Amino acid sequence: MFPFSDEDLQEPVNNIISKKISPMLARDGGAIELLEIKNAKVYVQLKGACVGCSASGSTLKYVVEKELKSAIHPDLKIVNVPIGKTDYLED
Repeated sequence: MFPFSDEDLQEPVNNIISKKISPMLARDGGAIELLEIKNAKVYVQLKGACVGCSASGSTLKYVVEKELKSAIHPDLKIVNVPIGKTDYLED
């Protein structure tokens, strides 16, 4: 059982994304949006230069996932939702 509720995760996840991850991505013309937190899965959408970039998978794993897992909890799951697929958030 995950030790935090989705509501508990909202503020810390939002803070890390807005204060740490967004500025890093913005330097290369990219952006990230927090879509939802559901069942301890953090749904994000990479935007800007990240869309179609061959390094976006690495960015998700080694920047977004690493920052959130180290700051909040190692079992956190991060899911990138492709643009146009926001109606599809897995249960």
